[in-house]
Amino acid sequence: MLNRRHLIAGFAFGLAVSAAPLGAFAQEKLPVVASFSVLGDFVREVGGDRVSVTTLVGPNGDAHVYSPTPADAKSMAAARLIVVNGLKFEGWMTRLIKSSGAKGTVATTTAGIKPIEFKEPGEADHAHAGHDHGRDDPHAWQSVANAKVYIANIRDALSAADPAGKLAYDANATAYLAQLDQVEGEIRAAVARIPADRRKAITSHDAFGYFVKAYGIEFIAPQGVSTEAEASAKDVARIIRQVKAQKIPAVFLENITNPRLIEQIARETGAKIGGQLFSDALSDAKGPAGTYIAMMRHNITQIEKALGAGPA
Repeated sequence: MLNRRHLIAGFAFGLAVSAAPLGAFAQEKLPVVASFSVLGDFVREVGGDRVSVTTLVGPNGDAHVYSPTPADAKSMAAARLIVVNGLKFEGWMTRLIKSSGAKGTVATTTAGIKPIEFKEPGEADHAHAGHDHGRDDPHAWQSVANAKVYIANIRDALSAADPAGKLAYDANATAYLAQLDQVEGEIRAAVARIPADRRKAITSHDAFGYFVKAYGIEFIAPQGVSTEAEASAKDVARIIRQVKAQKIPAVFLENITNPRLIEQIARETGAKIGGQLFSDALSDAKGPAGTYIAMMRHNITQIEKALGAGPA
């Protein structure tokens, strides 16, 4: 039988529970879908423990040729925020949003970034297999300055979707932007150590245009801005002639492309293979590029080492 003291204690506990802040006992996380691994990392950095992130194109995945799965449609339908790159990078995204019935807000992370134009030799535009990438190079994250724009856009999108978390998102973004400042300084210092006449290399596809513009390393690619089409024999022959004529010192493999093309160019020119770069996707967590910051540091380390400016 309950006595007066038990009743008073129970009443007081009930008042304490009802007066507690919403989510004090179990914070419901904001469900977010990110289109590919770089964006997934950005959202986790800014969102922290307030978000639950599903990444559609995972580590070492190629978003250019990705085919969405039924599980992706389910994740899209449940998401309150959908984070995409834009600039026609995810050619399959519009169809996925429509087919999944997704109602979440779509945040385009390249909003406010001035795209650079890409044009393949001999072509007025760039389209493959029904996927038109236009003339705008979508790989804007390869410039750290652009990555800061991505972070600001993600911060604002998270704050709009979850106003109660605004202070947390602001603080997380500010801390991460400081880390990006440090990484950009490291990249510029590494490039400065590379002799000017050796700041050129070959990659599989043209994913480093923003890196080229920002940091002054010239990358030449037999494939275009997308991996959807094979490089033609004519393009490969042109690259081989260029490597020989300009004495380009190194060629690089990419984590999302077949290495055979780069290996062929290395054999026929004598250029050394300078290692693997991460372009359109991070590595898995155990790899050398499990985060965006780790990716940028890995890439510039490989570039500096291959182009002959590293320590003996």
